Amino acid sequence: MAKKLYVWEFPVRLSHWLNIISITILIITGYYISDPFLHSVSETPLTMAIIRYIHFITAYILLASFIVRLYWLIYGNRFARIREFFPFSKEKRKEIVEFAKFYTFMRDEVHHPIGHNALAATAYISVYCTIFLAILTGFALYSESHSGFLWYLLGGWFFSIMSDGTIRLIHHSTMWILMAFVIVHVYITWVNDNIEGNGLISSIFTGYKIIDEERK
Repeated sequence: MAKKLYVWEFPVRLSHWLNIISITILIITGYYISDPFLHSVSETPLTMAIIRYIHFITAYILLASFIVRLYWLIYGNRFARIREFFPFSKEKRKEIVEFAKFYTFMRDEVHHPIGHNALAATAYISVYCTIFLAILTGFALYSESHSGFLWYLLGGWFFSIMSDGTIRLIHHSTMWILMAFVIVHVYITWVNDNIEGNGLISSIFTGYKIIDEERK
């Protein structure tokens, strides 16, 4: 018998959508900052100032979302806690291989867990590390125009271990990594929702999945 199960709590869903919105805005504004695509006739210092302001404000939103999700890794339900994201066991490593084959059409069927499968969990850990790196290098670059201990703590210390150009390269590279992840994430979500038929896509809005009662 199928019943609704509350899987994704509100802080998880909030963080998810804040990440989507923030990353989208940061990619668009970040790309413009690195390579302004308006013609020189219409480009003005004010245009760049506005774009940079939007970029910085959105970065703070992403940072807040990142902190909320870190907190919920400790205090969330069993589908959100940190142990869900570290596939160190033999069974989890096997699951990674099975789902990799499944998503690349090398395997027809696979057992879908209620929460994240091991491959998705590993991917999320990787993408959050990428987000952290983007935040760290972004604040480091932002600290170039600010002074004080707070800005040194937020990222200014980065310049003691690498050059400005290297930091900019790393920050720019995180944009492409996140863009690739978004494409793969949308594809896998669509595949899982169609195969499982458990309301995966709608669950990130409502928090509920349709689950066979014996799987609870």
